[in-house]
Amino acid sequence: MFRNVEELIVLAETKGVKIAEVMIEQECLVSGRTRKEVLAQMDRNLMVMEQAVEKGLDGVKSHSGLTGGDAVLLQTYIEDGNFLSGKTILDAVSKAVATNEVNAAMGTICATPTAGSAGVVPGTLFAVKDKLHPTREEMIEFLFTSGAFGFVVANNASISGAAGGCQAEVGSASGMAAAAIVEMAGGTPRQAANAMAITLKNMLGLVCDPVAGLVEVPCVKRNAMGAANAMIAADMALAGITSRIPCDEVIDAMFRIGQAMPTALKETAQGGLAATPTGQQLEAKIFGDSQNKREK
Repeated sequence: MFRNVEELIVLAETKGVKIAEVMIEQECLVSGRTRKEVLAQMDRNLMVMEQAVEKGLDGVKSHSGLTGGDAVLLQTYIEDGNFLSGKTILDAVSKAVATNEVNAAMGTICATPTAGSAGVVPGTLFAVKDKLHPTREEMIEFLFTSGAFGFVVANNASISGAAGGCQAEVGSASGMAAAAIVEMAGGTPRQAANAMAITLKNMLGLVCDPVAGLVEVPCVKRNAMGAANAMIAADMALAGITSRIPCDEVIDAMFRIGQAMPTALKETAQGGLAATPTGQQLEAKIFGDSQNKREK
C-alpha cells in the first residue's frame, strides 16, 4: 500500500484517516489476519511494554553490573521537584531508561524497532499518557503509527546497528515515537512526518559502539536522549515548524551515512566508546582478557 513516507501521508490524507489506520489496513493485507486479530496482537505488545516500564521503575540490575537503577534515580529526582527541564520529558526519559534496563537485565521487552532501541517508543507513550489521557485504543494506535514509520525505514534504509549504526536503531525509534506523539496529540499526518524528519536529522551519524559488546553502555542512555529528542521534535512539528529536507530524503541520507560508516562503529565494539581505555577495562573486567575474547 505504501513504500515511503510521502505515500503514507498521501494515503492518510486522501482517505481522511489517521496514519495508524493506514498501517492497520496494511498489516491485515500483508498478514492475512483480521482487524480484530491484528489489534489484539498489538494490545499484547502494549502489555509487554507496560510490564517492562513498571519492572524497570521498581529497579533492576544487569548481570554485568554495567547498568541498572537509573530509572529509579530519575523518578526520585522528578518527585523532588527541582528539575530543570520539563516533567513530561524527564518522565519519558526515565521510562525509556526503565525499559532498556529491563532489556539489559535479560527481562522481556518489545523490540521497537530493536531490543537496543526498545525504550524510546514506550517511554514516550507512557509519559504523554499522563498528559493526553488517551483511551486504550488510542494507545494501540500510537504503536501502529510508530510502526508505519518504522516500516518505511526498515524497507528504505536500516533499523540494524550492525548495518547502519545507532542512527538506525535509536535514531529510527526516536523518529517513530515523535511521529506517533504528534498524531496522538491531534496533529496532522504531514506534521507527524515533519516530526520524524526533524528527529532523524538530529541523530544522523550516531555510531553503534557498545562497551564490551553488550547492549548496555551507552545504549541505555542513548534511549534516554532519543526519548527527549522525540518529545522536542513533536512539539516543534505541532507548533507548525517544518523540516526543510523531506522525511524520505532524510531516511535516504541515513542509509548512505550508514553505508559509509566504518565497520568499527557499527556494533563491533571495536571503536568509539568501546575502544576507550575505560571501555576496554570494563570489557576485561566482565569477560577477562578482551583480546583473547575477540580471537575466540
